[in-house]
Amino acid sequence: MTKKVNVNLINGIALAFEGDAVYSLYIRRHLIFQGQTKPNQLHRLATRYVSAKAQAMLIEALLEGGLLTQEEEAIYKRGRNAHSHTKAKNTDIITYKMSTGFEAVLGYLHMTQQMARLEEIIDWCIAYVENQ
Repeated sequence: MTKKVNVNLINGIALAFEGDAVYSLYIRRHLIFQGQTKPNQLHRLATRYVSAKAQAMLIEALLEGGLLTQEEEAIYKRGRNAHSHTKAKNTDIITYKMSTGFEAVLGYLHMTQQMARLEEIIDWCIAYVENQ
């Protein structure tokens, strides 16, 4: 499971696929550690963090705040501009593409084992959502 792969050769959609899973795991763990245990409540609360709309808001704030490195911005653009063969669900295409870019950044950080940076960004995102 630790096969070495050149992450720069992985397309933005695949990075986003990984990032979606990683971000969802961190959010679920955060909510459970807060004492949330009812499935319906967990799902409703998680949506505040993981919906395409929430992720687009987060990436926009990260970009406007200059909180991403140049490399992370390039990965964001790679994910945002990747051609997906699926349609956006419950959102417009711009929001969907922005959220895909957000997930690509997280997937990239996870695949390159930059765990401290990954957790720094996720912690920032959690705080940002909770202050809205």
